[in-house]
Amino acid sequence: MREHLDSQLTQRALVGRAQSLGWHPERIDVLDGDLGQSAAGAQTRDDFKALAAEVALGHVGIVFGWQVSRLARNNAEWYQLLDLAALFGTLIGDTDGVYDPRLYNDRLLLGLKGTMSEAELYMMRQRLNAGRLSKVQRGEYVQRLPTGFVRLPDTRVVQDPDPQIRHVIALVLAKFEELGSCSRVLRYCKHHDIRLPRRQVSGPPPGEILWRLPSEAAIGSMLTNPAYAGAFVHGRRTSDPTRHHPDRRTPAMVRRPRAEWQCIIHDAYPAYISWKQYLANQARLHDNAQRYTEHGGLGQGAPRDGAALLQGLATCGLCGHRMRVSYRPHVHYVCDGLYRTVAEPACARLDGASIEAFVIQAFFNAIAPAQLETLDEVLAQRQRERHRLETYHQQQVSQARYDATVARHRYEQVDPAYRLVAAELEREWENTLRALRQAQEAAERFAQEPDAPTLTAEQRRQLLNLSQTLPELWHREGLRHAQR
Repeated sequence: MREHLDSQLTQRALVGRAQSLGWHPERIDVLDGDLGQSAAGAQTRDDFKALAAEVALGHVGIVFGWQVSRLARNNAEWYQLLDLAALFGTLIGDTDGVYDPRLYNDRLLLGLKGTMSEAELYMMRQRLNAGRLSKVQRGEYVQRLPTGFVRLPDTRVVQDPDPQIRHVIALVLAKFEELGSCSRVLRYCKHHDIRLPRRQVSGPPPGEILWRLPSEAAIGSMLTNPAYAGAFVHGRRTSDPTRHHPDRRTPAMVRRPRAEWQCIIHDAYPAYISWKQYLANQARLHDNAQRYTEHGGLGQGAPRDGAALLQGLATCGLCGHRMRVSYRPHVHYVCDGLYRTVAEPACARLDGASIEAFVIQAFFNAIAPAQLETLDEVLAQRQRERHRLETYHQQQVSQARYDATVARHRYEQVDPAYRLVAAELEREWENTLRALRQAQEAAERFAQEPDAPTLTAEQRRQLLNLSQTLPELWHREGLRHAQR
């Protein structure tokens, strides 16, 4: 539209035709504000709305168009314009002739042109969709990649060459597997001053990596994106015409369940986690959601604060609903899932103390065979955790030092006569130096933390005999349910 102007010139030449039919130049208005806009709807076409309003006011004698049926690509708006033109005596003209919508034959011909125009748009959309789906099925469809992947010139996809980006993404995915919830991973990142990478897709620096403060939305986006499991997926989000907003050009996009995804191709990308782990993460997120209104409180829950040990975790063995806690006169676990959903009697009301005592003893029995292995795994996990954090801080310092060096070189190369440019570059250099100092301080604070807990001989003996000593530790005064 911007480079090939022949179509615009041809359409504006219709002014001469209107003059040849007797209209004075001062009485001719050209409405070209909708150029480049789809005629499938009038929501974003202000000139079409203005034309319909002028026709309804009886201010228009004739409407010219190169192909008048393209004034509207749907029959609803096209016939509305024809009804207004017939009511107020407005003529319709195109390259083939001049039509009077009040006459039966002319109205029939205009209606046929509108129907063919709408069908043409439908066929065009069908062909485009068929071509796109064909590329999707072959795995050749190019879609936007999440942060952590890079597309090479030959269209192959590899993990980002920046080890810092790969390390942080792997760290977030590993911590969710360990901690089990987005909020806990978020608090972990906040506690250790971990920032998350984000590749800009719009704005002044498109394609640049920005390091942002962690958020639950950013962590959830990583966990729910199947690309990190190496899968190419098409159809995760599709448009929903029922949610169309008048101010939006396209319908709202909604997430579809995995059963409705149009295409899944495994091992299309180099994976950060396995597909099995991805499915386990989705199941854990689903259980953590606690969507009582949508799912009736079914499924495994998440621990909640309260005076009861199993609050948020206890599930009814009869109906599968999560049980709530009643504190009067003492702790009880009550299942009223059927009462809330289908008005049936409550399933159970169980004494809290006896249920908790049974669960605690079952837990002690379950860990009895794993004594020495438990100690080794705990210590190894602490070492792996510290190594990941140490690597992260080292990479942060290296990146900040590189950014400061680049900013210094840019400032030293600028002509001092350009004071405004020099001042801006000096400000950028100061910002990078400030970021470098903050990264170094964070690394120093981490280095000052104890490397590993110091275990006395008595503590090591207790850990090696965990099944015997844990009950004593469990019932120690001052220990909260969250710690248990």
